[in-house]
Amino acid sequence: MEPLESATMREEQDNIMIKAGIIGATGYAGGELVRLLTAHSKVEVVWYGSRSYIDKKYAEVYQNMFQIVDARCMDDNMEELAGQVDVIFTATPQGFCASLMKEEILSKVKVIDLSADFRIKDVPTYEKWYGIEHKSPQYIEEAVYGLCEINREDVKGARLVANPGCYTTCSILTAYPLVKEGLLDTDTLIIDAKSGTSGAGRGAKVPNLYCEVNENIKAYGVANHRHTPEIEEQLGYAAGKDIVLNFTPHLVPMNRGILVTAYAKLLPVTKADGQMGLPTYEEVKAVYDKYYRQEKFVRVLDKGVCPETKWVEGSNYVDINFVIDERTGRVIMMGALDNLVKGAAGQAVQNMNLMFGLAESEGLELVPMFP
Repeated sequence: MEPLESATMREEQDNIMIKAGIIGATGYAGGELVRLLTAHSKVEVVWYGSRSYIDKKYAEVYQNMFQIVDARCMDDNMEELAGQVDVIFTATPQGFCASLMKEEILSKVKVIDLSADFRIKDVPTYEKWYGIEHKSPQYIEEAVYGLCEINREDVKGARLVANPGCYTTCSILTAYPLVKEGLLDTDTLIIDAKSGTSGAGRGAKVPNLYCEVNENIKAYGVANHRHTPEIEEQLGYAAGKDIVLNFTPHLVPMNRGILVTAYAKLLPVTKADGQMGLPTYEEVKAVYDKYYRQEKFVRVLDKGVCPETKWVEGSNYVDINFVIDERTGRVIMMGALDNLVKGAAGQAVQNMNLMFGLAESEGLELVPMFP
C-alpha cells in the first residue's frame, strides 16, 4: 500500500497548474520554450512576450503553432507580467533581464533567465567579456547556476535561476566527472566545439545567411568567446581551483546541435599494486558512471561509440563518451546535445520542474528525432 505521505505528495503534484510567461518568445530559444511548454501537462502559457511582434498572432510568427497557440504577442513588461504568472522565462539578449530585475518581481514570481546575466559570479569578469555594465549585481550571489545534474538541490529552492549556455552545458557535462575526481591536468584542457546556426539566434546577420554558411565551416570567437569564463568558472568549482583553458567554437551548416571534443592530459593514479600509472578505460568509465548512472538526460555511450548530434536532435539528452590515447597520455572527451533543447529551452523546463516540485523529466520525455 502506498504511504500516505507519498500519496499526498503525488496528489499535490497532480493538482499543480503553473502559469508561465515568456519574454523573448519569438526567438529560437523562446520558440522552443513555447513548443515544450505547450505540451507540458502542468503548464499554461499566458504571456507570449515579443518586443518585435506586439499584437501579432503568435502563430503568424511561427506557423507550426497554427491552431495550437491562438494568443497574440505582448510586450516585455516584466513587472506587469509578475502579477499574472508563477514563473517568467526570459529568452532575451544579455543585459535585458538584469536591467529589470528587482525585489518587487522576485517576491512574486520565479525567474529563469536564459541569458548570461546571472551565470558568472564575478561582476568584472561578466562586464569584461560581455562589454556591458551589470545593472543588478545584488542578485548575482542569490542566482543559482541551473545545470541540474550538478546543482539540483540548489535549484529546488531558487527564486532566480541562471540557465546555462549551450556550449557551456555540453562542455561542462563532458569534462565534469574527470575534473571533479582530479584525473585531468586541467592546465592542458582544450575544448573544441561545433554548433548549428540556430545557436546564433534568429536575428538577420550576414554571417548566418545561407550562402555564407552552406558548404562551409569556420571557427569564430577564437581565444575570446564569451562562454569561456563560464566554462572556466564552473569547472573551477569542480576542481577546487582556478582553471584557464582554450575554448574554440565553430559554426557548421546544420540547424541544431552541438558537438564538443575536449582534450587533456590524464594524471597518474595509484594502482592496486601500489604503483602509479594512467587510468584505464574501466577506471575512467567508472568515474563517468559514478556521476551519470542515475541521470535521466545524460547518456554515457558504449565503448567505441562516438556521440553524434543527430542522435540527440529534438531531445533533452546529452550523449557523452571518451577515448584514452595511450600514445600521448591524453583523454579525448566527447559530448553532443541539441543546443535549443538541453542547451536552452529544455534545460529551462527541467529547472522549472525542480523549482515547482514536479518530476524533473515532466514534459521532456522527448525521443530524439531521426532522420
